[in-house]
Order: sequence, then C-alpha cells, then structure tokens
Amino acid sequence: MIKKKLETQIHYMLMNNLEVSMTGFNLTNKYLISWREKQMSKPISILGIFVADLTFRTDRMPLKGETFIGNSFKLGPGGKGSNQAVATRRAGADTIFITKIGKDTFGEMAMKLYADEGINAEYVWEIPDMATGAASIVVNEETSDNVIIVVPGAADAMVPDDLDAAEAGIAKCAFFLASLEVPIPVMQRGLEVAKRNGVPTILNPAPAATLPDDVYGLTDYFTPNETEAAMLAGIPVESVDDAQKAAKIFLERGVKTAVITLGELGVYVRNSEISQHVPAFDMGENVIETTGAGDAFNGGFAHALAEGMPLLEAVRFGSATAAISVTRLGTAPSMPFNNEILDLLNK
Repeated sequence: MIKKKLETQIHYMLMNNLEVSMTGFNLTNKYLISWREKQMSKPISILGIFVADLTFRTDRMPLKGETFIGNSFKLGPGGKGSNQAVATRRAGADTIFITKIGKDTFGEMAMKLYADEGINAEYVWEIPDMATGAASIVVNEETSDNVIIVVPGAADAMVPDDLDAAEAGIAKCAFFLASLEVPIPVMQRGLEVAKRNGVPTILNPAPAATLPDDVYGLTDYFTPNETEAAMLAGIPVESVDDAQKAAKIFLERGVKTAVITLGELGVYVRNSEISQHVPAFDMGENVIETTGAGDAFNGGFAHALAEGMPLLEAVRFGSATAAISVTRLGTAPSMPFNNEILDLLNK
C-alpha cells in the first residue's frame, strides 16, 4: 500500500514536471529515471476520425419539421478517435493517431490540435480532393442529453492497406485503440496488425454496427456503452445485471475482457477471472454535458492499462477521466489532464 501510494505521488510529480522530493524515502536518480522510462517508454496508437464539431445548445430538442432559435453555437475539434487521442495524451501517454483528413480549413484545425497537444500525426494523411469530416451536435441544456450526426469525410476513404502502411507505428505501441467510425474492414485490419505485432487491442464499438465474428477474437478489451452493448448482444442493457448478461455473450464470442460503461450506473467489467461493478463518480450539479464522455473513458482507460495499472484501477482511472469531462463544454477541449484525474481519484 505504501509503495503504491509512493508510486502514485512520484507519477503525479513526474507527469507535471515537478521536483521529486519526499522526506523519509531514499529515491535515487536511477530509480526515478527507470520509473519514467517504465511509464513513458511505449506510446498508444489510436485509429479513428477527426471531425469539426458544430455544437448547438438549446433548451429542448426540436420536433419533426420544427425550426426554432437555439441558445448558442460553437465550432471545435472532435471525432471519437481524435478525442481519444487528446484524452490519452493529456492523461500522460505518448500518442500516435491514424486517420485521413482533407486539405481544408477543418483539416488545418486538426493539424493545429495535434501540434498543440503533442500528438504524433505521422499517420494523419491529408487528402487534397476530399473534405475533412464534420459533426452536428445538438445539446439539450436542461437535461445534458445530446443527438449527434457524423459525416466522416476523408476518413471514410481509409482502406485496409493504410493500416499496413502504419504498421511500424502500431508495432512499437503499448496498446492499439480503435472505434467503428472508420470502415469496419479498416478497423479489423488495424486489430490484425496490432495482434501480429503482439500489441494488446481495445475496441470501442461506437457507433454500434454488426461486427464480423473474427473481430471479437481479435479484441482484448471491448468497451461498448449500454446502448451499443444492447445492440450487439441482442438484449436490453438497462442495469448492471443486464450488463453482466451482455458481457457473458461477448466473452463467448471471443472477447478477452468486456468493459461496459453504463453512464450514471458506472462500469461493469468481466473476463475469465473478474466479474465486477465499478460505481461512477458523482459529479452532481457540476455536469454540463455528456458529449465525449465515452471518448474520455476510453482514452483514460487505455493510458492506465499502458502504465500497467490493474484492470479495476484502470477502469476507475477511465471513469475519473470521463467524470471530469462531463463538467466541461465541448469534446476534445473537455479532456482533463493527468493531475486533475489523480486529484479526483485521491479525494
């Protein structure tokens, strides 16, 4: 317990460039260097899309055929994979992002984001004759509910061979994280490239779509939310007990570990050794909007696993990342930094 607490404190200071000095502990430079190398030696590679988020905030959702005046509008960076890349990077992981964007104004927004955040964009290919993706997000300010329409743009032109081209980057990573915003054959090739290089895989099956049977066997960590789990398992998922049943189905299909996020109900985790419900953090009246919460969870979860945290601790780290994100506006801009996540975990 003392060692774990000590390591958490050291990690906090290293990640925030603070001087390490702890009275009563003999910490050599050699130990600190090996600790940093252990935590930061391997990056996380993420396959997904970038879109420009056009967010409209209203008092309620519009009815069919209705036009009414909203409260505010904001343009900013988004896309599941891109949001996840920002989340992993801010959590502390070196991050490689894999996608295609257009050579246009929204594409410039993407490249500026990656430069500002320190994300490796070596495998972000700019396509001159295609538009960068965009998303329309309508947020109900009364309930924080949202509806989203995504047009992937240039990212939809990705092909499986693109993942072979990115193999050198994927092969050096601690984890490979993918979602279903790219074409399914592209996602599957990414999992295959990771597995043949011994890189553990995380699949966030969003937006939900029917998956080839082989995909489940290529997935080490399967992270649907309750809606996606219900669609993919073919059963309602409205409670922890329901999530337990869905997770059993996913394991039977070949998934190694099922991690089902349940919003305010928390997270249900199941593999051959663990069947556990992890409660959510209660952010109370501080919740502003839930857009991007799933991306925050996956980014934080991937980072924690890459650091070697035990599974349930990694789930809590992901949950804390998501909990902070819902107290802020936007998707990528809402992702918290490592010190903020650790502060919430240590409360």
